[in-house]
Amino acid sequence: MRTLIRMASIFSRIQPHRIPQFSRRFLNVAAASLKDTSQLFNQCNELMIWLRRKTGLEISSVLAIGTSSYGRSLFASKPIEDGDCILKIPYTHLTPDKILPEVESLIVDDVGTISRLAVVLLAEQKLGKNSDWFPYLNNLPHAVNMHNTIFWAPEELNMIQQSSIYHETVNLKSSLAREFSALKPVLQHFPSIFGDIRLDDFMHAYTLVISRAWGTSNCISLVPFADFLNHDGASEAVLLNDDGKEISEVIADRNYSVGEEVLIRYGKFSNSTLMLDYGFTLPHNINDQVQIFMDVPLYDPLYKMKMELLHKHLKLPIAEENCFSSSGCSFIMKEVKSSDRKGKGIPPALRAFARILTVSTCEELTSLATEASQSDGRLARRPLKNTSNEIQAHCILLSKFEDMIKCRDAVIKVLESSNVPYCGTQLSVRRQMAIDLLKGEIRVLQSASSWIANYCKRISACFQNHSINEPSLFS
Repeated sequence: MRTLIRMASIFSRIQPHRIPQFSRRFLNVAAASLKDTSQLFNQCNELMIWLRRKTGLEISSVLAIGTSSYGRSLFASKPIEDGDCILKIPYTHLTPDKILPEVESLIVDDVGTISRLAVVLLAEQKLGKNSDWFPYLNNLPHAVNMHNTIFWAPEELNMIQQSSIYHETVNLKSSLAREFSALKPVLQHFPSIFGDIRLDDFMHAYTLVISRAWGTSNCISLVPFADFLNHDGASEAVLLNDDGKEISEVIADRNYSVGEEVLIRYGKFSNSTLMLDYGFTLPHNINDQVQIFMDVPLYDPLYKMKMELLHKHLKLPIAEENCFSSSGCSFIMKEVKSSDRKGKGIPPALRAFARILTVSTCEELTSLATEASQSDGRLARRPLKNTSNEIQAHCILLSKFEDMIKCRDAVIKVLESSNVPYCGTQLSVRRQMAIDLLKGEIRVLQSASSWIANYCKRISACFQNHSINEPSLFS
């Protein structure tokens, strides 16, 4: 049965797709990418010959490797029609189970699957041309050509300090340092296999895996050639795995002319995820989102009671200790695309949190808790009976969003006015990524601000007309 693998994104982020080495904005058009036809043909031909020898089977493909100063990509070598199979590769991939038994026996159980595959990659890289995987490994990007935020210098990370990705990057780097500490004694025990591996080497190998690995029903794997496909968030084409036939394939979702770059969708990911896991951004990402952090002021006389109720009924995730105060919670908000009154995109739990902030008596809190227990258990999901408090709650959110917009806008103005080296340099690429990220978050915040402003206007008008009697107004 054919299955598309979608694996959860936690510490070990594996997705069924890969990351191009640079943002697609910087890739030249297909014609420009295919300047040195003979060299590209040889690269593609050599890789396909190697794949056929490796798998013992014919590789079906109507794609050719293209290149620019920013990395590899795949282009149509023949006309492609919607529904055509454009790539079919047998299951002979680089997987974690290829780790040497003597190495595996010394690795502690809590080392993750991604790190184990990174160890396999490090061992193969040490073999160099003697590795059976050298033709593939030789095409993988070096760390200097990757733009995942864990490779950013501190001054570069300051460009995205307003976004939650800043803290995610810091946390991921700390996690990788701990993972490497658990692996280092094992790697040092086999100097002939790994050489002198440093944290930077491990981070590079880990990022190659996390940004390029694909999932099947029972493992993760690096799939040669297929991982040259670049991302288009609007594409319907994805990598499919047929576990019965043990093949991976891609079906075209539209027509392609010869020389046109072929794209697939990695997933519905925001720019923050694309930056952290894959090292690129989209200038207008339809899947952008922003993390909203809210807390109950410590000076609130009902602080303890509010926090107990919030975490009991809303089941809110508490922000990480080294990121935010333990008195706060975070919410993920997407763009409010709905023009109706339902507030699609604004998390109901976020609105509930704001409502709780406006409550000033124990009696009101007890009443809300009783109401929740008698219905579906969700606290403050309905509009407050006190219209003034309901408006105040949403004005708190509106003020929060406007402040976040101002801060991001100020950073963008500085970034756009600063002098950086010519387009294509590492700093200019990362600066543009930061701008894409912040503009996307502003777009989300502006959409939510507009909805809340209209919501407050509606209920204020109803209150003034003494006709607040329409539940549909209060989603």
